Amino acid sequence: MGIETIGTPTLWIGFLLFIFAILGLDLGVIHRNAHEVSLREAAIWSVIWVVLALIFSLGVYHWFGPVRGLEFLTGYVVEKALSVDNIFVFVLLFTTFRVPAAYQHRVLFWGILGALVMRAIFIGVGAVLIASFHWVLYLFGAFLVVTGARMLLNKGAEVDPAHSTAFAFFKRLVPAVNEYHGARFLVRVNGRWFATPLLLVLIAIELTDVIFAVDSVPAVFGVTEDPFIVFTSNIFAILGLRALYFLLAGVMNRFRFLKTGLSLVLIFVGLKMLVAGFFKVPIGVSLGVIALLVGGAVLASFIWPTATETETESAVRVPCTTDD
Repeated sequence: MGIETIGTPTLWIGFLLFIFAILGLDLGVIHRNAHEVSLREAAIWSVIWVVLALIFSLGVYHWFGPVRGLEFLTGYVVEKALSVDNIFVFVLLFTTFRVPAAYQHRVLFWGILGALVMRAIFIGVGAVLIASFHWVLYLFGAFLVVTGARMLLNKGAEVDPAHSTAFAFFKRLVPAVNEYHGARFLVRVNGRWFATPLLLVLIAIELTDVIFAVDSVPAVFGVTEDPFIVFTSNIFAILGLRALYFLLAGVMNRFRFLKTGLSLVLIFVGLKMLVAGFFKVPIGVSLGVIALLVGGAVLASFIWPTATETETESAVRVPCTTDD
């Protein structure tokens, strides 16, 4: 069985050149000097990345038909929703290593650039496996159902790459200094090169993406088997992740039901893959269900906040009384 894809060599080259141009503009011009990203800047870039993804989706819809267009949009929504989990880990890492706010964007830039390479490898391997052994889709589906069920029952291990075995091995293997040296990843001391804490955080972020890619890449393959659509939807979602982090990092604890919504998304996509042999769920229905699950989780988080938030709000609203 061959791989059916809309991705011609021209489209692949054009898309990659576009991404590299955007990244070059980002690091070489807009963020040439390290600075703390403001909420306004984060909001503007979040909107820009979402608009670019929607324009790309409309292009796919126009030139390759409504099914392909909806496949991209659904894949993008799935990846965008699942990538929000990364933000929790980013907050953990930056807090654990006390990364100055001015250097956080630089770490995320190079971390996401590495993620693009890793996602390309994951997607390439996945596409070849599916083309050669179509039953792999059922394996992916079962994996997503189990992963989603574990998340739903709170039995999945929390991702903490800062204390992982691989990260501890890296720290023993690579000589490092304990203090930051501006935005540099490496510093030369007495003729020897040492890693700064910034490089250690970058490695931890790369480990995080590998861990999350194991879930998210099969999930997008559950939406479409076209590697070009899988890759482009992944890339647009990941590139918008930096701005989303700076926009939401301070309020992530408010989304108490988000993990429940994401676990249900994984279960739904997994079941969709398992029943694909005798019943294909229309792509429009898939998009609606996924949007409903994620949107419902966010809405429920605001309707039923955590006990701490409720107590805080009640304390603020306690009226002052005076004795008559």
